[in-house]
This record gives sequence, C-alpha cells and structure tokens, in this order.
Amino acid sequence: MKIPGTKSANKEHPMHRELKSDLSERWRLFLGPIIAAIFVIVMCANLLAGVLVAPTIVFLSDKNRTGRMTIQNPTNTPKEVTVKISFGLPTSDSLGNVYLTLQDSNVTDPRSALGWIKAFPKKVVLPANGTQVVRLLASPPPGLGDGEYWARIVVRSKEGELTVPAATEADKITTKLNMVMQTAIMLKYRTGSLTSDLELQKASARFSNSRVIVTVDLANRGNVSYMGVLKCRLLDPEKREISSNQIDIAVYRDLRRRIELPIEGKQVPSRVELSVSNAGRNDIPAEEIIPGNKIEYAMKIE
Repeated sequence: MKIPGTKSANKEHPMHRELKSDLSERWRLFLGPIIAAIFVIVMCANLLAGVLVAPTIVFLSDKNRTGRMTIQNPTNTPKEVTVKISFGLPTSDSLGNVYLTLQDSNVTDPRSALGWIKAFPKKVVLPANGTQVVRLLASPPPGLGDGEYWARIVVRSKEGELTVPAATEADKITTKLNMVMQTAIMLKYRTGSLTSDLELQKASARFSNSRVIVTVDLANRGNVSYMGVLKCRLLDPEKREISSNQIDIAVYRDLRRRIELPIEGKQVPSRVELSVSNAGRNDIPAEEIIPGNKIEYAMKIE
C-alpha cells in the first residue's frame, strides 16, 4: 500500500522503512475495529432494515394467469426497490443443510417458468411507510404439459449510504457502504392434472453427544412440489416419548433433511418414528396445497 505524501525510490532510507512500518501498524490497529464495527452495523441493519413482502408464495394457474404481491416499507426512510424473475430450487448438501442458488440464465430445468413470467413494475422508490402492489402475469408457451412450473420473484431493497468516519483528520479515511436486502419468493404456475407423490429413499438415526441426529432422503415422484411437514419422535425401549421435533419441507426434486432430537438426563433412546404428510402447513392456504401421500417409518438408532 502506498502511503499518501511519500515518493517511490529505488533505495529506501531506514527511517522511511520505520515510518512506513509505524504507519502500517497504525492502519492495522485502526482498520481492525472499523471492520468489526462494519460487521456489527450490517448485522443490525439486516434485522432492522429491508421491506416486507406478502404473500410468501404466489400461485398462478391456467385458470388465473395474473397475480399480485404487496411490498411494504416499514421504515421512516425511502427505499429503492427492484423486482426481477429468477429461477432457483431448494437443494441440500450431504449433511442435510438446505440452500438456494438463483439463476437468471442458462436454466435447463423442464419445470422452469423463467422467461414467461413478468412483473410490473420492475423498479420503484417506496416512500417512508409506503406500499406498492406488484402485478404478475404468466404467458406460458403453447402445449405446456400437466403439472407445476416454478420461478422466483427476487425483491431487492437498497438502503441509504453508510459512511465509516475517518480515524483522524490527517488520515482522511472514508468508506461508503450500500446496504442491500434481498428475498426470493417462490412462484408456482399450475396447469392440467396435478399429482403430489413423495418417496422416502433412505433414513438413518445416530447418536451425537446428548442428541440423536436423524437424516432423511426424500424424492419427489409427482408433477408438483410436495409441501408438507416432517415429524420425528425419539422413544425409549418402552415406547415412551423422550423428545420430538418437526420441520416444514418443500421437495421439488431430491432433498436431504436433518432433524436433531435432544436427550435429557439418563434417558435411554431406543428408536425413532418419523412421519411426513401435508398436515400442519399453516403458512400455505389449505386450498393451495395439492394433497399427497403420507409416509410413516420407524428405525433403530445406529
């Protein structure tokens, strides 16, 4: 790093080296707390900033090709909001952690609706405590097969500039950060005959410290996403419940999920019972859930 006010030279005086070393140390000691402060500021901004979006899933169909989504600015400052259509399905790693990767091009999934879903408006400045309705239009290609097609409505809100103050007047260090929040809402377009069918491919349960880790591999065999709840119960040899847990699942292709079941005191776990069904999804209107099969399975702990 070149220090302002110094000149390059082929041979450096020892005093210059000492001065540069001293300045580098001052910068390191100064920038360390600033970087830490930036992370704290960003974390706090993520909790307090951004916009509210409803609903959390948008449903369109061959009977109703238009929809709407509401974006609200709950803060006292204006926000610049952009809306675009992308594609992305929840996928999982070997540990059962779920993540989402968004794609804007080169999508090869046959169930992608990217390219024929439009949003209006695409960009708007929301005033303080303001609300904007975004309208959605599906223009599917002719001859579309039965089933469900997917896209993501990506909403980004840009916050005001955040300036990091200078250490001293002499250093004149200023850094500006643009706070950006993003959320990706699932859009589902349905046409023709719809079937919801889930297959349990593999399940295992193992001890890990004072808990049991359950790993479940699921595969979607229908032509719509399977929306349900995965429940697990940890039982002792007399089939008395030690603990239980449940998670919402959305299976589009293949998915691995993990559930942790705590063990307390001197309890002796013996087996795990799991079930998967559509029951219990209170975050989705009942009329929008395509009823599917129910899975029940019991296994010993490894």
